[in-house]
Amino acid sequence: MSEPDQRLFFLLQRAAHRLRTTADRRCLAAAGVTTAQLGALFAVHDRPGTTQQELARTLGLRESAVTGLVGRLTTAGLLHKRAHPREHRAVVLELSDRGHAALRAAQPEIDRFNAELRGLLGDDGFLKTTGALDRLAHWEP
Repeated sequence: MSEPDQRLFFLLQRAAHRLRTTADRRCLAAAGVTTAQLGALFAVHDRPGTTQQELARTLGLRESAVTGLVGRLTTAGLLHKRAHPREHRAVVLELSDRGHAALRAAQPEIDRFNAELRGLLGDDGFLKTTGALDRLAHWEP
């Protein structure tokens, strides 16, 4: 039996692509939003009144990418933007009722998807993988 592939970065890219395309398909069917959109909605849900700059940092995206993402979410009626109380050039973001509904609609599919991954990896493998990925996500070389 041959050794498993140990090209970590390559495997992470392949796994991320497979997971993202599968999760996007399922979340679009369940809630009408992609995983990228869900990430933004969850971030705003967790920190109502966050700015686009803060959202960019939270999601690890460039501000220009977040501007487009927020624009699409606002046009879809999932987010509201309002003037920042202290910074005249900034806006704060809040979920709309439709945004809250999208999160509620997506949650069962997210739970199902995580249960499938836990079944694939086993409880111990799931916890070790999430722990390792969390460390990689916060690594500062």
